Amino acid sequence: MDFPTIHFITTLTFLILISHAHPTACATPSKTSTNFIKKSCNTTTYPSLCVKTLTPYAASVGTNPLKLCTAALAAAIQATNNCTTTVSKLANQKGITRPEARAIKDCIGDMKDAVYELKQTLAAMGHLGDADRELQWANAKTYASAAITDAETCVDGFLGRKVNPTVKKKIRDCVSGVEKLMSNALSLINHLY
Repeated sequence: MDFPTIHFITTLTFLILISHAHPTACATPSKTSTNFIKKSCNTTTYPSLCVKTLTPYAASVGTNPLKLCTAALAAAIQATNNCTTTVSKLANQKGITRPEARAIKDCIGDMKDAVYELKQTLAAMGHLGDADRELQWANAKTYASAAITDAETCVDGFLGRKVNPTVKKKIRDCVSGVEKLMSNALSLINHLY
C-alpha cells in the first residue's frame, strides 16, 4: 500500500475508535464503570492521573478493557498534540537563541513522531479481533513504547545545550505530563490480556 492509503486507513481507524471513546455529556456513568476504571488504573504507573483522565469516559467505556485503552490513547494523543503546540509557540518567542531554536525544532519533530506512534498503536488495537491478535497486541505495545521514547528524546535534546531555564522547564513540564499519559496507556495495553 502507498503512504496516502496507509495514512487514510490509520486516520479512519483512529476516528472510529475515538468516536467510541469520547466522553459523553448526556450519559451518566454507572458505579460499575467508574469502579472498573479505578481498578484498571491501579495497574498503571500514575493511578490517580489515570482515574482523573479516564473517568470522564466512563459512560462510553463501560467495563470494556479495549475501550478503556482506546480512551487512554485518545487522551495521550490529545495531550501530545497540545504539548506540540506549546513547544511550537516557544519557538516563536523573541530572544530564542540558535541552539534553543534547534533543540525546540528537534523536540517538535519528536513530539510529532510520538503522535504518529500513538496513532499506529490505535491502528494495531483496531485489529485485535483479527486472527493475528498476538502480533497486533505486540505491535500496539511496541508503538506505545516508541511514543514514550520519542517524548524522552525531546527532553534529552536539551541536555548539554545552552537553553534558557524557563524554556527548558516549560518543555520538560509539558512533555512530562504527556509521558505519564503514554505510560498509563501502555500499562493498560499490557494488562489487556
